[in-house]
Amino acid sequence: MPFRWSARATQTVSAAAMSALLMTSAMKHFREPRFFEQVVPDYLCRETPGAGESLAGRAVPAPDGGRRPLAVMSREEWIAVSGLLEAGAAVGLLIPVTRRATATAVTAMFTVFLAGHVDALRRAYGSAGSPTQRKVHTVRFPLQLPLILWAWSLRNPGRRR
Repeated sequence: MPFRWSARATQTVSAAAMSALLMTSAMKHFREPRFFEQVVPDYLCRETPGAGESLAGRAVPAPDGGRRPLAVMSREEWIAVSGLLEAGAAVGLLIPVTRRATATAVTAMFTVFLAGHVDALRRAYGSAGSPTQRKVHTVRFPLQLPLILWAWSLRNPGRRR
């Protein structure tokens, strides 16, 4: 007798796989935060990269006098917060009762992350960008669409046929 997956079992396995991916990414936010620095848009950060450092090693405020309405956290804080959000989402996807709401939130999160990937591409192809940055971000950007679609697919519980 051949083994057949039910739609619910397939969704559970898919949610567990997405959860593992999110938890791995969340851990990387804290182990290798530099990996995520380029995908945090400058307009969200209180400091500008390359603005210099004080003697205490703290980043100097942006040269525009800090007049950025969306700049509510430092780049490091954005990376940590997004890592915490990913860890929370990883847990939420594993709990059937919270899966639909969490999948909706993950879809929104990945969609919002597109802005960072667009900004990283813009900078990679700018005058300060390197060939390595161009390659990395050119590959990284189109991977967002399958992630968004995958997260969205987890919103619907498996239906019986």
